Amino acid sequence: MSWVSLFTESHVVGFILLFSRFGALFMATPIFSHKAIPHTVKAAMAFFFTIVFYSSMPPLQIEITIPSIILAILSELFFGLAIGLVLQISFNVITFAGGLISFMMGFSMASAIDPQSGVSMPIISQFLSLMALMILFSIDMHHWILLYINDSLSSIPLGGFLMQPKLFDYIIYASSKMFVVGFMIAFPIIALTWLSDVIFGMLMKTMPQFNLLVIGFPIKIMVGFVVLIATFSASMLILKDEMLEAFNYLEMLF
Repeated sequence: MSWVSLFTESHVVGFILLFSRFGALFMATPIFSHKAIPHTVKAAMAFFFTIVFYSSMPPLQIEITIPSIILAILSELFFGLAIGLVLQISFNVITFAGGLISFMMGFSMASAIDPQSGVSMPIISQFLSLMALMILFSIDMHHWILLYINDSLSSIPLGGFLMQPKLFDYIIYASSKMFVVGFMIAFPIIALTWLSDVIFGMLMKTMPQFNLLVIGFPIKIMVGFVVLIATFSASMLILKDEMLEAFNYLEMLF
């Protein structure tokens, strides 16, 4: 095949649609959408992977007209955003748990800019989010995403993605489960801090000279960190299971 044949209308439109799919993916997925990665680098990565996966791209099945091309680009953007939304909800389990833990430990006012989302969140949530990213890299989650895009080229033609009602049903289900699982992760610290509050209340009744601000809060923070260290591996395993469930759902949906 000569280089001139690659610049036909179908090849150029297919390249643009594939680039749109990767571009939307890098804007929405938990790993590639990290705010520390400049937009120029994300665009360059999308362009690079478009070239790499271009050879496995199936023949274009849409009509080459301006309205159909615009609709196909929007379809590819929605496809990447749908993947990112499904994975991001599962990833937010750990940040929600970190917010509960920060509140119970008295760190709710200690906030910092999260490099993953670019918003201000409690410092425990930021710590757990960064640790979760390392866990995702250790299980090759970024490779899973790229392989999923490669498999999607054969099952979903370029410009052929349509929003399905079961996607919205899963979003509602995953959002409700995010609160349940996040509370489950934070429950050991919540239970022990509540128990410590009961003990401190009994001490203040029996010993009025007991200063809760000076003694009580450091003890609660120490107990919280000890329980956080003890349950850290279990929390990461729960996050891994949630991400695996999200990937399994993506395979069934698309």
